[in-house]
Amino acid sequence: MALDNGPAGGREALAELAGERVDHRFKGLPPDAYGLTVAELAGQRRNLFTGGFATPVLALSAERLEHNLKLMETYAARHGLAFAPHGKTSMAPQLFHRQIEHGAWGITLAVPHQVWVARAFGIGRIFLANELVDAAALRRLAAELDADPDFRFVCYVDSVRGVELMDAALTAAGAARPVDVVVELGAGEGARTGARTEADCAAVADAVAGTRTLRLAGVAGYEGEVPDADPERVHAWLRRLVALVADFDKAGRFEGLEEIVLSAGGSAWFDAVADVFAEVPGLSLPVLKLLRSGAYVSHDDGHYREVTPFNRVPAEGALEPAFRLWTQVVSRPSPEQAFANAGKRDAAYDLDLPFAQAVRPAGGGPERPAAGIAVSGLSDQHAWLRTGPEAELEVGDWVGLGLSHPCTSFDKWQLIPVAEADGTVVDYIRTFF
Repeated sequence: MALDNGPAGGREALAELAGERVDHRFKGLPPDAYGLTVAELAGQRRNLFTGGFATPVLALSAERLEHNLKLMETYAARHGLAFAPHGKTSMAPQLFHRQIEHGAWGITLAVPHQVWVARAFGIGRIFLANELVDAAALRRLAAELDADPDFRFVCYVDSVRGVELMDAALTAAGAARPVDVVVELGAGEGARTGARTEADCAAVADAVAGTRTLRLAGVAGYEGEVPDADPERVHAWLRRLVALVADFDKAGRFEGLEEIVLSAGGSAWFDAVADVFAEVPGLSLPVLKLLRSGAYVSHDDGHYREVTPFNRVPAEGALEPAFRLWTQVVSRPSPEQAFANAGKRDAAYDLDLPFAQAVRPAGGGPERPAAGIAVSGLSDQHAWLRTGPEAELEVGDWVGLGLSHPCTSFDKWQLIPVAEADGTVVDYIRTFF
C-alpha cells in the first residue's frame, strides 16, 4: 500500500492494524476468533452469515466500496478538481489510504484529534475544515510542521481574534514554519462559521498579513450551510467565493505562493461546486480547486441517497450504499410487532431510522426481501419492528438494515468487516473516534 508523505512510522502504524488481536473490544466478531490477529482472521475468509459472526454486526460491501472510490476519483478528474475527502466520515486510516490511492490530494479533517490520527498513519496533506485556536493543538501542529518539511497543512480562519490567538500560540511555540490558512467565507446570516461579509474577510486577511506565523493560502467555505439551500442560492454563494479569491489575488494578497487554494464541497452540492469552479477566471497563480465531499465512501440508504448530486446528473454515474447492519430477531410478541437486537448503540438514527431490507432465515435458506417489515423506533439495544400480514419473520431470523448518515454509522464500530457479495469477509476496517 503506497503511503503519501508523512511522519516516520506511518507505514508501520498501518501494518500494525493487521496485528491487533481480536477480543472483547470489537463488536460482532466471531467469539471463537478471540486471540487471532486481524490479519489471521481476514486470512480465514469466513462467511459473514455462517462463519460465527454474532449479531448485531455492521458490514461494508467490498464491491460497493470500491465502486464509490472509483466513481468519485473519476468525477473529480473529469471536472478538474483536486479531492480531499472529509475523513471525519470514517476516521479509518485504511480508507484514507485507499482514497489517496484513488487520486485524492489529501484528507480533510475537522478537529485536532483527527489530525493526529491521520499523521500517525502517514497522511502528508491535511485540510482542516475548521478554525484552530487551541494553544496546545497549535504547539503540536508547529512541532509537526517543523519536523517534517513535506507535511502540508491548511486550516480556516474567520476572525481577527482567531488570527491573534493563533499568532500568539505559534510565536510562543517558536514555530519555524508559518501555518497556511484560508479565509472562510460564511454561507450567510444564521449559518455556521465563517466571516459574514467580504469586508470582514478582508480584515481577516489583513490580520494574517500582519503576522510572521501565518500565511494566507486562499479562501474556502461550505456551501451546505447556505440558508434554504437550492441550486440558485448555492450557485450564487459559490460565485461570491470565487469573486473573493479573485479580489484577493488582484490585491496582491497571494504573493510568494506556488498556488492559490480555493475549497468548498460537501456531499450534497458538489455538482454546483464543479459548475462554479469551472468559471474561475485566470489568476496570477495556478488554483488548487479542492473538493471535500466525504460521505460518498459508504454512501447510504437514506439522507444521502436523497440528496446526492448524482440524482441531478445521472449521466455521471451513481453511488451505491455500502453499509448493511445485520441484527437478529429476539422477540415476536404479536403478529404486528417484533424486536431485534440492534439499537442506538449500533445504528445511525440522527437523520432517519434504519430501513429493513432483507431477511435471512434462522434455519438457513435464501435471503429474501424484508416485505412488510419496517423499523418504527430504536431503544439503546433494540430495534422496534412493525410487521404487516405479509411479513415472514420468526425469532432467530437475521434482518439486514440499511442506514442513513455514514458519519454516525462508522462512529459506533471500531472494527468493521468488509464482505463480498456472497458474504466472504475479506478485510476489516479499523476506526478511530
